[in-house]
Amino acid sequence: MLQKALLVLCIVVAAKCSPHADILEELAKNSNTRIVDNILEDAALDVPELVRKYGYPLEVHTLTTEDGYILEMHRIPHGRDNNNVPGPRPVVFLMHGLLSSSADWVVKGPGCAFGYILAEEGFDVWMGNARGNYYSRKHVRLNPDALLSTAFWQFSWDEIGNIDLPTMIDYALEKSGRDRLHYVGHSQGTTAFFVMASLRPEYNAKIISMHAFAPVAYMANNRNPLFLLLARHANNIELALSLIGIGEFLPNNQVMSWAGQTLCMDETVTQALCSNILFLLGGWNQDQHNATLLPLKLGHTPAGASSRQIVHYAQGISGKEFRRYDHGGIISNRRAYGSRRPPRYDLSRVTTPVFLHYSAHDPFAHVNDVNRLFHELGRPIGRFRVPMPRFSHLDFIWGIDAKDLLYFRTINLIRSMEANTFSDDVMIDE
Repeated sequence: MLQKALLVLCIVVAAKCSPHADILEELAKNSNTRIVDNILEDAALDVPELVRKYGYPLEVHTLTTEDGYILEMHRIPHGRDNNNVPGPRPVVFLMHGLLSSSADWVVKGPGCAFGYILAEEGFDVWMGNARGNYYSRKHVRLNPDALLSTAFWQFSWDEIGNIDLPTMIDYALEKSGRDRLHYVGHSQGTTAFFVMASLRPEYNAKIISMHAFAPVAYMANNRNPLFLLLARHANNIELALSLIGIGEFLPNNQVMSWAGQTLCMDETVTQALCSNILFLLGGWNQDQHNATLLPLKLGHTPAGASSRQIVHYAQGISGKEFRRYDHGGIISNRRAYGSRRPPRYDLSRVTTPVFLHYSAHDPFAHVNDVNRLFHELGRPIGRFRVPMPRFSHLDFIWGIDAKDLLYFRTINLIRSMEANTFSDDVMIDE
């Protein structure tokens, strides 16, 4: 009897924004059912398999960029329980952060993950995958696994914003039959948008509203210890890695999945260490951290990135500016940009209505940097601070209460912009 009571208690605790919120009541009735089995199963599924498992429609779309990268996009065209009749509806494009993928938007499951919530609320949900991550690790000519060659990996988030995003946005608009869409990005997903809208300002006209979760452009006040260390050696890191043929940073592989399922499970003595590593990388907030889901999170993240993406951020920390990638020499920079130094991104050209959603405890998107970004944007509409003092960088995606603190507020803003009832004459600043 005590064993069953403990099982039910564990299920209720895990139910708070877990991927199994819609089936936990049934699980609690069956003492032979172990929720861990479901988490491990979800950790092993890819995004299309995961979404379809929970009864949602999922489309896989493959497209090729002008420079040969083959990208995979995932679409949830309508809801499962509500707004589930196929047909045209407003498009929301979701873009993941550094070392992540489209899994960010669904991994917490129905009722909690933003991708599912948007679908149930009546939106056509498109989820992008940047070049080099698990779903977009292909090229028409280059091999990401080539020995002693990093040709595939010679890109940063500059190319993701300048090439990948426009390609995916055009594709989503064409397939959905819409002229414009709403954009939501997290972390690097915001950086890439600011790159696109400044370098290719014609794309501002295709975006109804942009919502930046943990916006990252300026990083002069970055407080992440790992990135502060990398910033000291920003211009030497990629060179050193390329000399030994390494261009990829933290790929998605079986080692991470094994670690999640072996070292980070409930009741293991090493689970706290797993949590602390995440806190070190994304900021400390134990109240929003569901440790039970660690095997699931590590089954999908990290999803891979180029070393140059990391270096580009490190350059921003050390230089305290939002600039294009520094190739490390006058000749190479002149060849790329026609100038000795990489030019700054002109944020005044970002004329899309932008909403910045930030937190006071984010080590990557410091309040001072967010404020600087806000004042330099061409059409900033509002700053919204998440009303939880210790809400941090990863909480925007994995936080237990992200739905109530962030997601529905964003949906209401999107609806206001969609209905053209929001006036930018009054800038909201919370």
